[in-house]
Amino acid sequence: MPSESPQSKFDALMNQQQYDAAHRLAKGLREKQPRNGQWWYLSARAAFAIGHLSVAHEEIANAARLLPREAPILLQQAIIDHRIGRTASALARLAPLLGESGLVGREANVTHADILSRANRQDELDAQLAKGGEWLSDPRAQLFVGRRLAASDPLAAVELFTRLLRGDAPSHARRIAGFEAVKILDLERRYREAFDLAGECHAKTKSRYDIGALERQVEEQCRLLDRPSWLGTRRAPAVHGIALVAALPRSGTTLIEQMFDRHPQISGIGEYQGSRAIGEAALQSGYWPGEISRVPAETLKAWQDDYLKGARFLMREGTDWAFDKTLKVWRWVPLLSVVLPGAVYIAIDRDPRDNAISMFLGNFHHQSMGWTGSIDAIRRAITAHRTILPNALTRLELPHEAMVYEDFVADPRAHAQRCFARLGLPMDDATLSPEHNTRMVLTLSHEQVRKPINTGSVGRWRNYEWAFDESWKPLAAAHDARRAH
Repeated sequence: MPSESPQSKFDALMNQQQYDAAHRLAKGLREKQPRNGQWWYLSARAAFAIGHLSVAHEEIANAARLLPREAPILLQQAIIDHRIGRTASALARLAPLLGESGLVGREANVTHADILSRANRQDELDAQLAKGGEWLSDPRAQLFVGRRLAASDPLAAVELFTRLLRGDAPSHARRIAGFEAVKILDLERRYREAFDLAGECHAKTKSRYDIGALERQVEEQCRLLDRPSWLGTRRAPAVHGIALVAALPRSGTTLIEQMFDRHPQISGIGEYQGSRAIGEAALQSGYWPGEISRVPAETLKAWQDDYLKGARFLMREGTDWAFDKTLKVWRWVPLLSVVLPGAVYIAIDRDPRDNAISMFLGNFHHQSMGWTGSIDAIRRAITAHRTILPNALTRLELPHEAMVYEDFVADPRAHAQRCFARLGLPMDDATLSPEHNTRMVLTLSHEQVRKPINTGSVGRWRNYEWAFDESWKPLAAAHDARRAH
């Protein structure tokens, strides 16, 4: 039997979402044959899938130098440029690929349409759709058609999206379509239908998620915080210029990032995967959580260096602070306090019921955020978050600012000023107009942040009051007690 080719092994690992293994394979191949552009290309694809954007950017540039006219490499360059916010460069790279046939042309057109949609360049998007082409047969193209239709005939758009959800398109496209329909139904005040369709979306496209495992991880870290001796494990050098969001999804984190990014000394770096890489490295080491004091100081420094390299790559030139909006920081605060001592944490909580309904009706990753597919699982995750986070921030004496979303949007100046003071920065009035930020937003909140700061989403849960039983009252009461009245 012939042996499996390196390309086949790589493709199998990528299909199985074993991206780290795929990157190791491709990296080994390119180290043996550094003049082979194909291995650099594969390595860049895997690094991008992991979220190592600085590595992916460097590797795809090497691939392009070795194979300057290869369409798949040009496409991957454009996709990476899009992800790191280099919109003009991404569109320029895509332009000559839009007329290609087959996979490259289809992916180029979908990526091009996504950029135009997120940048709110609707006239250009309309022109691309009107031009037609082979790519419109792709289910993802129909997502853009449906979004444009929603502006003139919302219920017709709901029908289109629902057909996609219930059709035979790939799971990812069906999930996006379903939640697009949910969003429209919510805007049309057809709340029962929106809730039921969200439940159908989760049921049809989600993976199994063990919420109990998350709760056990939090409990283990809480026990760790009760052992003050482990504080002596801070043997990595202090970092400067790193601020991290410590919050759940849909808590106002994108709004805060867009505000802070308007400050001339702060760069929003999006949902940077550096903290996830630290967590995975710590777990693989076998030392986390109970034996973190045994991790060699040089290993902690290596984890820190990897994080800082990626964060600094994403910063605007001339800025001093990176604002990391990753939504899993709250699960790793004790560990991050060891690897990134000196980092500042910005914590924000929202009414748990508003938070819950916004997550349940939203399209979060069906695996890593699988707990968003159930109202009860969301309650358990919120409980875990509000158990570990205040405890960790105070017990570890970490520099931080804690805010309540409802108070924040009611008086953004006071809260922003307090946060900037924590960073040692002056107030800048430009931060109070996040809707003027031209930075590309890749999260679910990309439409909301085009609007001025407002209180419109406060109390949204009341449209779905019947979804919340008595088990939510303690969380709601605790949150209400924190609000300014």
